[in-house]
Amino acid sequence: MKILIKEHINNPEKLEQLYRDDSKAFESGFEEVYSETEKSELTKYWKIRLDYNKTPDNTKKSTLLDIFILIASCLLAGFLIKIPEIFNFNPENSFFYERNAGIIVFLGLTVYVVWIRKVFELKKVTVILAIFLLPIIYANLLPAVTDSDSVNLVYIHLPLLMWSIFGLVFIDFNLKDKIKRIEYIRYNGDLAILMAIIVITGGILTAITMGLFEAIGINIEEFYMKNIVISGAVSVPIVATYIIKNYNTIANKIAPVIATIFCPLVLLTSIIYLVALADSGKDLYSDREFLLIFNVMLIGVMAVIVFSVSETSTTGKHKFNELILFALSVITVIINLIALSAIFYRLGNYGITPNRLAVLGSNILISGNLVLIVIDLYKVNFRKSSIKEVELTISKYLPVYFIWTLFIIFVSPLIFGMK
Repeated sequence: MKILIKEHINNPEKLEQLYRDDSKAFESGFEEVYSETEKSELTKYWKIRLDYNKTPDNTKKSTLLDIFILIASCLLAGFLIKIPEIFNFNPENSFFYERNAGIIVFLGLTVYVVWIRKVFELKKVTVILAIFLLPIIYANLLPAVTDSDSVNLVYIHLPLLMWSIFGLVFIDFNLKDKIKRIEYIRYNGDLAILMAIIVITGGILTAITMGLFEAIGINIEEFYMKNIVISGAVSVPIVATYIIKNYNTIANKIAPVIATIFCPLVLLTSIIYLVALADSGKDLYSDREFLLIFNVMLIGVMAVIVFSVSETSTTGKHKFNELILFALSVITVIINLIALSAIFYRLGNYGITPNRLAVLGSNILISGNLVLIVIDLYKVNFRKSSIKEVELTISKYLPVYFIWTLFIIFVSPLIFGMK
């Protein structure tokens, strides 16, 4: 809805139609885009119209309800993450955190989103519970072993599965609506920025608190880490989502600035890194640890591209950012081809393993996605195409990652016999 409102901000007939189709979604979307749009007579009119029936009392009640929902969701996530301590069992022996940490984070986040959106239909609630129960049961039935690569890969990919499931809830299970997928991508960019700010602020608060108590001879480190830090860590995404919902202008102002500054820096770093790699004589093909770091860097750069594309499409001035994104995408394709050649080399010399299969598959998927992004960004820069086409390409590709995640979690352990 937010994107549709921005596209038709000067079209009174279309705005009226959008409002009549879904007044609540329109009101929420208009509040989000109001600070970004030029204050024309039409936008001022809609602002007055939507705010007319809002009283201070109603606004206060809404805020108090939001805070109550926020606290309840955080308490739920905090309770679940402390189950080992509450029921007095060793989480290391049962791999509790490896199996359940990602699930708990996204469960708390899903409860908050479902609650604030008032998704109380029995059918939808039942579906949401079912799709959460399946990975919970599956993950906790896996053998508790440390030497199984295929099982360890399940633990690594579980947060990605839960991210996908949460995405389905976020878009209201409307798989055909590409706009909602784009909104989910933008939400994740805003979420990442606000989470980083909250974590940094929380780290400073933790250091100050421990230092103050240490100064008066009281050591609260163990208590604070077990009860405050762990519970706070799983609550960070929920708090960030609360900020995005209620103070959206904060994220709207920060995200484009970070995308504009960070993307050129990543491009410069990537170019320097490739030159240094060629000059260093480092053997990428035989050094397993180096290849792993190389792939992590590739995923990070890919995430920056996706985030920056999303933020660039919301700002008024595109050209410089679009050129930078095109150059960064080309460089990332080169990095990915180097990684793929090293993976194929290791497969040919050492055979296939769960880890090599997972890395190969993810690199091929990223490579395909990057090629499509490069093609679209070329059209944007040299054929006068719209940056929104790049967003649509990214949104269309999301199910591919979801299918691959399902394969690694549910099929790969069976293929390799849980080894």
